[in-house]
Amino acid sequence: MIPAHVPDEPPLTYDDSFDVPVLFRNGPARKPRRQWRTAVHKPWAGSGGFPATDGWYVSTTTWREIIKAAVEVGRDVTPHLQNQPRYAHGELVARVSPLYAYLGMHDVQPQYPVRGTKGRRLTLNPVYAYGTERSAKNAAAYRLGMTMTEWACRSLLGLDQTEHLELGGPISALHSTFKDPKVRLPDLWGRHQAEGRYWLIEAKGGDVGLSALRKGWAQLAAGSKILSSYAHRIVLVGASVRPGDDLFLTIDHYRHAGQSPLTPAGFDLGDEPGVGPGNLEDRLGDSDDALIGAARAQMLTYLALRSAPASQLRTVPVPADRASRQRRTGLTTPLEDDDLTHAMRAEARRAAPRTERHTLRARIRSMGLDDFLTCRIPGTEVRLGMSRKLFAACERLREEDLAIAQRTPGLRAEDQSPDVQELSDEAQEEQRLTQRRIFREQQEEARPWLRPRLRDAYERGVTSDWSDLLRRPQEPELDLESDEGLLEAATPETYLAVSRYGLPPART
Repeated sequence: MIPAHVPDEPPLTYDDSFDVPVLFRNGPARKPRRQWRTAVHKPWAGSGGFPATDGWYVSTTTWREIIKAAVEVGRDVTPHLQNQPRYAHGELVARVSPLYAYLGMHDVQPQYPVRGTKGRRLTLNPVYAYGTERSAKNAAAYRLGMTMTEWACRSLLGLDQTEHLELGGPISALHSTFKDPKVRLPDLWGRHQAEGRYWLIEAKGGDVGLSALRKGWAQLAAGSKILSSYAHRIVLVGASVRPGDDLFLTIDHYRHAGQSPLTPAGFDLGDEPGVGPGNLEDRLGDSDDALIGAARAQMLTYLALRSAPASQLRTVPVPADRASRQRRTGLTTPLEDDDLTHAMRAEARRAAPRTERHTLRARIRSMGLDDFLTCRIPGTEVRLGMSRKLFAACERLREEDLAIAQRTPGLRAEDQSPDVQELSDEAQEEQRLTQRRIFREQQEEARPWLRPRLRDAYERGVTSDWSDLLRRPQEPELDLESDEGLLEAATPETYLAVSRYGLPPART
């Protein structure tokens, strides 16, 4: 049982900002003992890249940034959900729920306080410490490791969208060398636009010790040999936490010299670098390939929105000027302190009683507001959403993916032999992995004619009604009420909100 001195109290209500200690090193070493509390930390400057010197830093972030990382990282399961989009809700629950189930937050008084930090850190809650079996802890550690690695690489260090390495490596010329299922390779890869390098990334989570880090470093070394002639960086992120301790990260890294990363023929991410760290959405206006990447990254959310019952869908007003969301905490702009959003929403609320319902949306658009489609993910306190333009692009991408499956023999489940069920689990997994790789290769081959089709859908989306995009007779309800219990955030084309009352409970 949980010891009697641990009080049975309801979760507290507080702001969702907290601090994450981060140790940068040039290779695996023993776990620092309590240094995340006693070391002199430098404040994180938000440079969108690696710091000039290794050592201890502390970064302040939000629960919304962590949830965004959890939703977007890992294996792309959307090809399997094309015919059953409602299961996207279940996948989102699987990615988010372990964080809510096992993490807590507590106040700290560091020996050397850093100006501007919040004095709150993540920790494990009593349920994890006293009542969780080992297999569940292992699953939670995997999800924590992947989530915090995604957050560190993208929100902290400015990496563009990550991809799971099981589908092949950074460029088509190297795909085949990353495909051997017997070779232990890193989890993720990405390309850092500002640094001009590929990144190979391995994630570890839980009570991460030197043995686990060495195994991760060996996986990175195997991938590094494949990329040996190209400029790249290997990054090993350990999200370390155990009962009674704060969550902290170790980031072991090494930069390899070599020729510049290859750009596939006709592949373009725009002439200008991203305004914020690692966000393809900043370049959607001038890059068709950034649009394809952003749509693929949001397909899980799109499928959840597409399949949600009408009663669960809402639209929320957000300033249409995307530049207003370049004042960020990582990838997102928190809206509770955004004066522009508050002022425009207040104006819309004043106009609502005097405006016919069927013309209210047009009136709101004339005020400079866009309405993003949102829904709460059942079983969580998370609400996800996106703009008309991105929704329309995702819709077209899904149509193209379905066409690929139809014209590619062996991709559909109904094309599989009944003998598949008799194979070992390992053989079935290898077969599924092969099918996913074929699907991804077909997607890349379709890129030249996909560009203009997604661009056309994206541009037409801005003038489309939600009833047309959803192919439903009624528009979703427009939510103009101010919900003090909701913490909202937005990117140029997406929306994310969490409930203040559903945040990880404080440890007492």
